[in-house]
Amino acid sequence: VQLQASGGGLVQAGGSLRLSCAASGSIRRINTMGWYRQTPGRQRELVAVVTSVGSLNYADSVKGRFTISRDNAKNTVDLQMSSLKPEDTAVYYCNANLIRLDTGYAGNYWGQGTLVTVSS
Repeated sequence: VQLQASGGGLVQAGGSLRLSCAASGSIRRINTMGWYRQTPGRQRELVAVVTSVGSLNYADSVKGRFTISRDNAKNTVDLQMSSLKPEDTAVYYCNANLIRLDTGYAGNYWGQGTLVTVSS
């Protein structure tokens, strides 16, 4: 099972970016998919998560600016980020809590991380 993230980059404050993540491999079911972020010296923090039935949860710091969406048929999750601020600068990781088809293992999988840099 792999999670492949894309879409990071450099953007000016106030701009927008879209992150995408695709899960592939021996997947029986994906429960939640989401995005986390991490800056040097700090713990990884939740940005947004969506369940298999579409329930959403956002960090307070991104509410109203970021939108998470998911395609269950394609096992993908996107994060549309708008009105970006310098404090949004971080490495963003996609996450999937899933059940493997081959082994039945249930747990969290992470993408490789994509850097988002917001300049002031």
